[in-house]
Amino acid sequence: MGLIIVLIVVVLIVLYFVAIYNGLVTSRNGYKNAFAQIDVQLTRRHDLIPNLVETAKGYLAHERGTLEAVVQARNAAVNGLAGAKARPGDAAAMQQLASSENALTQTLGHLFALQEAYPDLKANQTMMQLSEELTSTENRVAFARQAYNDSVLTYNNRREVFPASFVANSFGFAAAEPLKIENPAARDVPKVSFS
Repeated sequence: MGLIIVLIVVVLIVLYFVAIYNGLVTSRNGYKNAFAQIDVQLTRRHDLIPNLVETAKGYLAHERGTLEAVVQARNAAVNGLAGAKARPGDAAAMQQLASSENALTQTLGHLFALQEAYPDLKANQTMMQLSEELTSTENRVAFARQAYNDSVLTYNNRREVFPASFVANSFGFAAAEPLKIENPAARDVPKVSFS
């Protein structure tokens, strides 16, 4: 009788640790899925930028440096996204992505500031439409980033509490890094004004 009780207790303990492990896997998959939504929105953002630059090119021919800076920043952001997509939650990858996206936002700000000096460019329908789509995408990126950061928080909390921390450390569940925007000015959606 005592052996049966011991076996039942051992089975219950094993099942408890299996449940903890499964919960950690589920949380890890949750933040990876949330990052996939960031990937979708940032890819959309990156795809809009060449059209924006191409539209502005005709009007800003002598502002070539700004247009090239936007293209270079966009390419760096695409590379940052590729690195983060390969390792969602990795601290270095998230920092690289945040840094490249900040640089892209700043160069886009310069492009939009130049736009104010060119009334024909401001009035261009394609430019207006692209700018509106970019603003909408920026909002989607912000929502996706918040969902990702919430998922990372849930995962990190789950892996740090006892006894899950024992299971997490034993099976290599590393902490995930949220996507942070370091530059406070980059937290704002780029201002687009056609008035």
